[in-house]
Amino acid sequence: MEDQKNCKWEKFGAIGVLSIGNPPENFIEEPEFVKLEWLERITQDTSLKGLIIKGVGRHFSAGADMNLLKKLAQNNTLLTEKIAEGKKLIRFIENLNIPVIASISGVCFGAGLEIALACHIRICSENALFAFPETNHSIMPGLGGTVMLTKLIGSGKSSEIILTGETVNAQKALEYKLADFVIPTQELHTFSIEFLNEIIGDRDIDVINSVMKSIHNSLTLSFENALEEETKLFCALALKSMRDNQ
Repeated sequence: MEDQKNCKWEKFGAIGVLSIGNPPENFIEEPEFVKLEWLERITQDTSLKGLIIKGVGRHFSAGADMNLLKKLAQNNTLLTEKIAEGKKLIRFIENLNIPVIASISGVCFGAGLEIALACHIRICSENALFAFPETNHSIMPGLGGTVMLTKLIGSGKSSEIILTGETVNAQKALEYKLADFVIPTQELHTFSIEFLNEIIGDRDIDVINSVMKSIHNSLTLSFENALEEETKLFCALALKSMRDNQ
């Protein structure tokens, strides 16, 4: 599978690793930082059971390149279209039916943080720093950051972080539940691979997909509808298991 501009794709067994590669800061040059069609094609691989997103080198991503963003903002129609494309990509990552881990070292700012928020689990190094600095440039997060952060940590702390542009270190991120794990920097990538392998184990892809679908349903459907869909998923797996063991 070919790489994309500023992104590298690798596969280790059942785990895919997508690396944002625009060092040293790994700036996001386009809201759609990889082509959605390309990522859709990659994730259709039925041997793929988990995905890790990380940065190349010291940093996850410092977010959007402000110079490129200013140029893009001169054309409101084009800017609106590009933001819409970026949001489709973010939503696709968020709704993947395999577990997605953000493996975060160094800075994770702006659009980089929005990518991390779309992941299901965030594992960060001790040197990780998180921020939405957009308000310092008289703008705001535009790829779903205000919504995803609020859903994750609540409106009070989200308001503070976004409006002040506060830089949050790894321990504070863990305290705020913005990060799920804090790992020594040199162990980050190995831990992320091992942890994801532990989650997926040798489980059938249908089991993984069904669990993730049900978790997504709990966030997007009413409580009763999510329970109803869980029953359907359970019954389908039970029927398949019975047939496989006959």
